[in-house]
Amino acid sequence: MTSKGKQLPHERRKGESALSEFADYVEKQQALRYPSSSNAPPAGVDDHAELDILNSLDLADNSPTVRLKELLLSKDDDLSKLISLLELRLEEGHGETVFEVGFENNGESMALTKDEWDASLQRLKLAASKLRADCQVLLTKNVGEEAEAELEPNATKKDTDCSGKILIRQQPATVEEVIETRIAVVGNVDAGKSTMLGVLVKGGLDDGRGKARVNLFRHKHEIESGRTSSVGMEIMGFDTMGKVVASDVPGRKLSWEEIGKRSAKVISFTDLAGHERYLRTTVFGLLSSSPNYCLLMVAANNGLIGMSKEHLGIALALNVPVMVVITKIDICPPQILEQTIQQITRILKSPGARKIPIFIKNREECINTATQFVSQRICPIFQVSNVTGESLDLVRTFLNILPHHGHYDADAPFEFHVNDTFSVPFVGTVVSGIIKSGVIHTGDTVLIGPDSLGQFTTTTVRSIERKRISVPAASAGQSASFALKRVRRKDVRKGMVVLPKLEQNSPKVYREFVAEVLILSHATTIKTKYQAMLHVGPVSQTCAIIDIDRSYIRTGDRATVAFRFVQRPEYLAPGDRLLFREGRTKGLGIVKSVGYDPAKPLNPGSAKEGGDGKGEAAANGKVGEGEKEKMPAPVIAS
Repeated sequence: MTSKGKQLPHERRKGESALSEFADYVEKQQALRYPSSSNAPPAGVDDHAELDILNSLDLADNSPTVRLKELLLSKDDDLSKLISLLELRLEEGHGETVFEVGFENNGESMALTKDEWDASLQRLKLAASKLRADCQVLLTKNVGEEAEAELEPNATKKDTDCSGKILIRQQPATVEEVIETRIAVVGNVDAGKSTMLGVLVKGGLDDGRGKARVNLFRHKHEIESGRTSSVGMEIMGFDTMGKVVASDVPGRKLSWEEIGKRSAKVISFTDLAGHERYLRTTVFGLLSSSPNYCLLMVAANNGLIGMSKEHLGIALALNVPVMVVITKIDICPPQILEQTIQQITRILKSPGARKIPIFIKNREECINTATQFVSQRICPIFQVSNVTGESLDLVRTFLNILPHHGHYDADAPFEFHVNDTFSVPFVGTVVSGIIKSGVIHTGDTVLIGPDSLGQFTTTTVRSIERKRISVPAASAGQSASFALKRVRRKDVRKGMVVLPKLEQNSPKVYREFVAEVLILSHATTIKTKYQAMLHVGPVSQTCAIIDIDRSYIRTGDRATVAFRFVQRPEYLAPGDRLLFREGRTKGLGIVKSVGYDPAKPLNPGSAKEGGDGKGEAAANGKVGEGEKEKMPAPVIAS
């Protein structure tokens, strides 16, 4: 590190590889926090729940008596086996699945003729209709319909069999069953984030002078400057046939209620600020909204500059799958666009990101990438223009078939994190946020807190809304708003949690905790007593470092650190992800344990130093900066 805080190339490489390793570590530790993900089989063991039903259907290779082809082409009227298979696939995909007609489960071709394809499709549609589901043909090969993929010039006889991908999506029985996917939209200032959302949500095109983004802004100064300064929310609905739910009148924006009632799948966009001045707001939005995906916007004429690199780093550290949209290609000279593409490719392939960039140019690439996007290694890249509308259809198609991603356990105890608070006339205090686990019903008695003393208040859920539509219940993974009885607006704040009221004593809160951290960037060294703004989910509070497992930490270092909240205790649990920042300093971490015992310092080596008491004082963070520098290298606790 140079005196001016610039990183040397070898330090940057060290930081990048440390980031990717740390992201893997965080993903494993998440199993502690949300046990649903820990039920997954260990890597390398292909133990899938659907194998049970496949065995019962005799679909295994060793007994090829009933194969998928026979289920689809059977002449009898008994659809029960096909319906059972579809029901399982729909349940696994949270109400939707992409069914591949033309290939068996083991990848073997069914060698379907055109007539057999038509018969298979009709039978599949009939079985889907029994489950209140519709079929949308996404892509076909050798069928000759509108979704036909381009045949490769060197196609062999094997390639002339009919096949296709079909999206099967259930009509939700009630509004609370609507599939919800949350996408955080990030990028540098002037990358076109709000404009892109305006075009996607309203259906019209932009005029190149900010017409599309005006409806998305929440404040007068945002309209005047054209810059987002708050966390904006927009939703985009798709029906069972994969069509965007939009108004019949061009340019008119449907209300959230209209979209929610007419949609089978809703994409919630969190429009985050791109300006450096609003970094705190952006970090809060990224951590509190628990996005399933991250949409990184890059202006073609500027490239990946400024805050977009910060945003990409945070998304990678949080292990959120990233997709990139290059905007403004209509006004960008070809050579500049080429430079931007090369730069994005280089950054995505770097040791810190370890992504495989896939440039999506046609419908076939779009559908194949979207169905495989659960793999976090791939990063789709779109090149769009919001003025001419180029490639916007590909983005809409991609969002339509984006698979559900994330671990949510509806059977675990209820836990809800407050992202925002409101006071609504004739309703009272309303809190909105994400349900991390469990299920909540209207009329349930709950606890909300902690307040400045660490206490919880008992209250009752008066009503629940999802996307501004009243629902009787909400479950894990959904964003919702609750109206609370007998609670004043000034008594609730962002960062509080809502927990079920149990007979036992109230939930425990902590002022101190121990975390494993990775320093992404810092100009000098970090020691005890250092203070920074810490973000844990929706919690944002100043924290002081009270102990480190070595005498100091620098950029690229991984260390075990004990923190203390400066203002008030908070509700935390092992496995929570955290991010701390102060000026240009940034660090990531994951909570290892709550509470801290000063009698057991993290760096026992420093406590054994000479008898003048300096070593003991160092363990408690009471040594002056100069004295600390002179102390010999500590023994790092394992």
